[in-house]
Amino acid sequence: MHGDETVSRQVLIYLARELAAGYRRGDPRLVRLLNTTDVYVLPSLNPDGFERAREGDCGLSDSGPPGASGRDNSRGRDLNRSFPDQFSTGEPPSLDDVPEVRALIEWIRRNKFVLSGNLHGGSVVASYPFDDSPEHKATGIYSKTSDDEVFKYLAKAYASNHPIMKTGAPHCPGDEDETFKDGITNGAHWYDVEGGMQDYNYVWANCFEITLELSCCKYPPASQLKQEWENNRESLITLIEKVHIGVKGFVKDSVTGAGLENATISVAGISHNITTGRFGDFHRLLVPGTYNITVVSTGYMPLTINNIIVKEGPAAIVNFSLRPTVASLIPAATEVVVTASTVAILNSALGTQSSHQPVQPQDFHHHHFPDMEIFLRRFANEYPNITRLYSLGKSVESRELYVMEISDNPGVHEPGEPEFKYIGNMHGNEVVGRELLLNLIEYLCKNFGTDPEVTDLVLNTRIHLMPSMNPDGYEKAQEGDSISVIGRNNSNNFDLNRNFPDQFIQITDPTQPETIAVMSWMKSYPFVLSANLHGGSLVVNYPFDDDEQGLATYSKSPDDAVFQQIALSYSKENSQMFQGRPCKNMYPNEYFPHGITNGASWYNVPGGMQDWNYLQTNCFEVTIELGCIKYPFEKDLPKFWEQNRRSLIQFMKQVHQGVKGFVLDATDGRGILNATISVAEINHPVTTYKTGDYWRLLVPGTYKITASARGYNPVTKNVTVKSEGAVQVNFTLVRSSTDSNNESKKGKGDSTNADDASDPTTKEFETLIKDLSAENGLEGFILRSSSNLALYRYHSYKDLSEFLRGLVMNYPHITNLTNLGQSAEYRHIWSLEISNKPNVSEPEEPKIRFVAGIHGNAPVGTELLLALAEFLCLNYKKNPAVTQLVDRTRIVIVPSLNPDGRERAQEKDCTSKIGQTNARGKDLDTDFTNNASQPETKAIIENLIQKQDFSLSVALDGGSVLVTYPYDKPVQTVENKETLKHLASLYANNHPSMHMGQPSCPNKSDENIPGGVMRGAEWHSHLGSMKDYSVTYGHCPEITVYTSCCYFPSAAQLPSLWAENKKSLLSMLVEVHKGVHGFVKDKTGKPISKAVIVLNEGIKVHTKEGGYFHVLLAPGVHNINAIADGYQQQHSQVFVHHDAASSVVIVFDTDNRIFGLPRELVVTVSGATMSALILTACIIWCICSIKSNRHKDGFHRLRQHHDEYEDEIRMMSTGSKKSLLSHEFQDETDTEEETLYSSKH
Repeated sequence: MHGDETVSRQVLIYLARELAAGYRRGDPRLVRLLNTTDVYVLPSLNPDGFERAREGDCGLSDSGPPGASGRDNSRGRDLNRSFPDQFSTGEPPSLDDVPEVRALIEWIRRNKFVLSGNLHGGSVVASYPFDDSPEHKATGIYSKTSDDEVFKYLAKAYASNHPIMKTGAPHCPGDEDETFKDGITNGAHWYDVEGGMQDYNYVWANCFEITLELSCCKYPPASQLKQEWENNRESLITLIEKVHIGVKGFVKDSVTGAGLENATISVAGISHNITTGRFGDFHRLLVPGTYNITVVSTGYMPLTINNIIVKEGPAAIVNFSLRPTVASLIPAATEVVVTASTVAILNSALGTQSSHQPVQPQDFHHHHFPDMEIFLRRFANEYPNITRLYSLGKSVESRELYVMEISDNPGVHEPGEPEFKYIGNMHGNEVVGRELLLNLIEYLCKNFGTDPEVTDLVLNTRIHLMPSMNPDGYEKAQEGDSISVIGRNNSNNFDLNRNFPDQFIQITDPTQPETIAVMSWMKSYPFVLSANLHGGSLVVNYPFDDDEQGLATYSKSPDDAVFQQIALSYSKENSQMFQGRPCKNMYPNEYFPHGITNGASWYNVPGGMQDWNYLQTNCFEVTIELGCIKYPFEKDLPKFWEQNRRSLIQFMKQVHQGVKGFVLDATDGRGILNATISVAEINHPVTTYKTGDYWRLLVPGTYKITASARGYNPVTKNVTVKSEGAVQVNFTLVRSSTDSNNESKKGKGDSTNADDASDPTTKEFETLIKDLSAENGLEGFILRSSSNLALYRYHSYKDLSEFLRGLVMNYPHITNLTNLGQSAEYRHIWSLEISNKPNVSEPEEPKIRFVAGIHGNAPVGTELLLALAEFLCLNYKKNPAVTQLVDRTRIVIVPSLNPDGRERAQEKDCTSKIGQTNARGKDLDTDFTNNASQPETKAIIENLIQKQDFSLSVALDGGSVLVTYPYDKPVQTVENKETLKHLASLYANNHPSMHMGQPSCPNKSDENIPGGVMRGAEWHSHLGSMKDYSVTYGHCPEITVYTSCCYFPSAAQLPSLWAENKKSLLSMLVEVHKGVHGFVKDKTGKPISKAVIVLNEGIKVHTKEGGYFHVLLAPGVHNINAIADGYQQQHSQVFVHHDAASSVVIVFDTDNRIFGLPRELVVTVSGATMSALILTACIIWCICSIKSNRHKDGFHRLRQHHDEYEDEIRMMSTGSKKSLLSHEFQDETDTEEETLYSSKH
């Protein structure tokens, strides 16, 4: 911790080696210790100071410039004087100059450490809390903790095993007479240390920490290190073993058996509590004795177990089972006596509930933004089990648009649980809604677990409360205002309730940041019911707010009856509102029957938020006017709470009316995303959320309800809705493509689902992908990671090369570093592969590439990819999810495509184009063509893109905060647009602010990018881009992520940029395992490589070695055509889930067709044709032969008498041509008298 106190650093390195080696060699003590303990060893909290320290400097002199010794960090701060302190009277210390302390505080917060040792040098003693006192006297004040006996026990455990420390007389030079009884001391009694780490651990965490001074000399010669290790070895191991003393166990829900996180463990007589871990686990260090322990958890009845006996040695095991208050409420903790032999699981007994009155809010005053922020943070901190404070973005003047979520499982959408929202202060000078929502937060938090109504509401509803949508306008408004418009609009002077897209009128005003943030919010959550709280009248106003003619007339929505019902649920609980005559003095003629009105019937409001909610989301929203005075005086605020508190609660309960349920796939039982729920004769369908759950508000009655989804046969049911609550109706849909698929298989090969059920590891991985795809699944994945990174500087080309080589050297089994080529100035373009078998072809595994630095002046992407690579390597074989992803994915990282440009760029230069191009002045993102001219682009094209074996590519750039998808060139249509946009949206939605569509970059403060996603050509059109080439020639979808407005921000911003992008980057590793994957083979089982897979008659991919193919597709039904030379074309449909890959096997039949016709038909027709031709030829020949015999030369023999006929026969038989010519012939046309003589030839 002090950089010049170095013995501790080396001793801990020895300790880590000893533990690992002892475990490997089977040392029983160390094996038992590591099998039962998570041991974290941090050798150096101040590595910068260590680098400045000098060997042999024992710290006896203070000569030299400040910080020269290495004690402090690089900014001259003593880390052991920089923690928040309980006895400090001033402002908490700034952590800006002590990133080491900030990191350690975060580490302590994430981990429920039980015991800790802080190793120092300069003396030989074990020091324990407190380190300072309220008096801050320099020395001599014993500042005792409530656990003083435990701390002395721990300190003695260390000191008694140290040969020098146990003597109590270290005899350090300069302090030869200093002694410590038993080798231990109270910290403040020795000397006062304000801002010390050990006190912070005890006061603000569950952890008991002591400080151990190991040697008189702070930085002794290396030759003494072996002896120092021998002095401390036994003490270190013994201290670790003491983590197992005291009491341990679990705190669980008696109904569900689930562990209760953050339950409070209190020990009677000791005013120091600890809290349970994630699984309800706790470990409370105690010295031997008898104790009474009480457990308290919000929403549960407290439980006390008496007479728990703690003995020397292993901890006593005590489990607590708490009963939820919503099931049975009892007035006080029930005492249970436990004997020494019966420490086990114990339940509290049931009592009877006395009459209960909920706790009312006490904080009634106007909250300006700083006050509101403090209020929200206070309740988020005090009630962490049921609250989550988050921001939708920022207002024009950069104020956070805060939302407080209240739920029994904050941060998580629980399938089947509806989501509700209230929005206040849309008009800045209408402030009652703002204050009522702050009151409501206080009311819900303070009554959860004690009031049945509130508890039931919070347990079964996810509630989102936005106190102020227009915080800028509020700051301009004035108390006492009743009718003015000062502060009504936002800082750009636009009325936010006229700023939403409208169904009847084109809204021409620019969409405001507040509007964009709220629209993005509404699209991100499955809200069912909402109210927008206004002021200036006293009425509930429901859609529609305007009509086509722009007149003040009743503009009925398809759900007019539902809106009237929910509006009445609010007004009837507010007696003044229900009377219908709100502001008699101001508007004497205004009357609203029962305190409700149709919006347009009152007055026409184009661009209103409630209509946009109804038309663009599943949410039903009304606008509630809370009072005639827009900005009442503070003294009147309690009256407004009293008038509206019952209305606020009753309106929220309406979210549980109508019909709810799930739409499921009949094949695998999964929920179907975006299935449509239609109600006959009500022209307003709603859609299902990610897990197939839906909610449809309806008034009591009988309805015909249809569930339908693309690729499925619709199902219709008759449903009766009652007034007692929502009726559950589930739909199971059968895929409509099944029959057609079966028909396509007959005689044409097969296309079937691949069955991996026999492989348990595959099933396990599929489950992991599904878990990581769930809402907040990645948060759990990241939080479970054992390693975190410290990004504190940029890497030059030399540093980057050394960093990559260091990864390969330390993780040779999962990394491979290759050089894709050289830049114009001959720098290597490095490519790092991370997989379980690097540089080995595994065609069945999807391959993803991350590329950064195409523009050298935007190096944030380079640093993020280096951080990603380090994150994966550090967590491999430590975090199961990371390990499985690395084992089943081929990850290629190209951190710097333009190293020459990067070397010229300068840090903190947000707008400069220096370094954007390569050394030859060429923008590389315009050079990806078939005639690429630059060596960098040629290297990427030839060695990455043209290999055509990547399933996904992510490129990181800078200059804004958004994601673009192909194409960058202007084109009329984009093939596979749905999938490309889905991939881009996935990245943006996992980024804390990108999806809000407000980059808020300088000179572009009004830029509006819906969902944070845009087609490249719409944002910056150009030719020759890398992602266009990737899609066109590499058959690989590529998105470009712009990570920050500033091209080259300060290195101090790197940690926050990594935090913002880590989840999104990891989501890409998950997404690459979705879509469709499968094999192509023939009837004999032979894999067919280089077959063409055509998707939706557009995108093409080729099968790899072994017939494997993989392609990413957006969720839904897709058509697949498979083509291979010599085989019949195959066609099938596949349904792609949002949380899993679809597996198919395509089986080809040999193509027996000739000229496009079946072989059998061609052979038959050909044979028949040949036979006909031969027969015809024979007939013609015969005919010709006959004619030739009869008419040759026009003559033939005349018939003579019989005897002459015999002579003729003889003559014919001789075969002599000459003899034939010697006979006489007669022309039958001549007379007998005419004689013809023949002459010899």
